Amino acid sequence: MDEFALIAQYFARAPRRAALGVGDDAALWPLDGQRALAITSDMLLQGRHFLPDTDPERLGHKALAVNLSDLAAMGARPCGYTLALALPEVNEAWLAAFARGLHRLADAHGCELVGGDTTRGPCTLALTAWGEVPTAEALRRDGGRAGDDLWVSGEVGLAALGLALQQGSPDSPLLASQATLDATTQARAIDAHETPVPRVALGLALLGVASAAMDISDGLSSDLLHLTRASGVGAQVWVDRLPGHAALAALPVAQRRALQLAGGDDYELLFAAPAQQRPRVAQLTQTLGLTLTRIGRLTPLPTVQWLDHAQQPLTEVPCGFNHFAPS
Repeated sequence: MDEFALIAQYFARAPRRAALGVGDDAALWPLDGQRALAITSDMLLQGRHFLPDTDPERLGHKALAVNLSDLAAMGARPCGYTLALALPEVNEAWLAAFARGLHRLADAHGCELVGGDTTRGPCTLALTAWGEVPTAEALRRDGGRAGDDLWVSGEVGLAALGLALQQGSPDSPLLASQATLDATTQARAIDAHETPVPRVALGLALLGVASAAMDISDGLSSDLLHLTRASGVGAQVWVDRLPGHAALAALPVAQRRALQLAGGDDYELLFAAPAQQRPRVAQLTQTLGLTLTRIGRLTPLPTVQWLDHAQQPLTEVPCGFNHFAPS
């Protein structure tokens, strides 16, 4: 049983008071007839989500950034969050740096820490964040329609490259390519992994423009399936048009596709929008100073086609991350 089957079997229940329950980037809890709270939780475990020697200031940033990314995917404006923190011991220098990174990002988005819990144990960070969004306009995974364009923000795959460089696994095929990456490129890739930028401004700007959206955390090939299944559609994706850093283009094709399709940790927004919204999306590129790339379209048939530069289907598609995936 994988992660999503586990959730579906044991924890997915029909919402009673919630406007949207389990199964999206965030739940929607109605405030009044017009607005709702988008509520999301994420957990980071040492050894699973971050390395023991990760800079604590960067870790504080990322712990909140992954939650803000979920709010961005719903088009919600961040309001507040709680922090549950388990630590094996009190290290004041570590805590000061962690808090500095956490508070800096929170202040940048007007997001207030209002409580939580602390305990002794293996280093674990669990945050719950919420933000406000117009209920009727909230970005959800189930709003996509056949014929809609598929878009992605920023660059895809650079964070996965950063993680591979940090881990330095002896059997990693990327190690052979590492020598061709200059120090600036390696640093940028590691930055992409350790300090992702939550696309809050983009999420807000997509209200009334996008038909469906989600963030990319487990890898594009897995995350797109969540969107298409929720919307009851399929998709065609032009794999070789995926936006990526020049360092990715220099890698062998199989490695580049593995990073971009299955790498995860990008925390960019994947969204669908009707074709008539192309001028507005293009305008957002200028307004936000953020690259938005059209990578495909939604289709009526409930399958996803991953097409190469010659419009031929890929024979193998790397799968994204899945906790409890069968070995």
